[in-house]
Amino acid sequence: MDIGAKRTGIAETDPLQMIASGKETVLTKDLMLYLKQLLDKEEIDEIVVGDPIQMDGTPSESKPIVDRICREIEMNHPMQKIVLVDERFTSKMASMSLFDSGLRKEKRKSKALVDEVSATIILQDHLNRKERRR
Repeated sequence: MDIGAKRTGIAETDPLQMIASGKETVLTKDLMLYLKQLLDKEEIDEIVVGDPIQMDGTPSESKPIVDRICREIEMNHPMQKIVLVDERFTSKMASMSLFDSGLRKEKRKSKALVDEVSATIILQDHLNRKERRR
């Protein structure tokens, strides 16, 4: 997940946990209900969350929001594993990826789409790191 003040980008992976793909974007205010419904119907090994850190290693302005959401998940779903992944550069990478894909300018400016692609990049980075450790 790429959690923001307004929207949260959601990505998912295949059963073999090799390839991340964008799922959707939800309003952050609706995220806990969305997660409850998702966790009730699907088995999820871990929730991967982008950790908003600035270049100098200090927390970014959205860090309190991410921390609050993670605490809520832990309280409501205590058995669910949460993994924080450094999300530096993911929004820029997402924008570049959308540009490179040839999407029209108005579609590339969709913040919801950028959030979804950012979540995909965060998840793929996590999957790649897991694979290297095997």
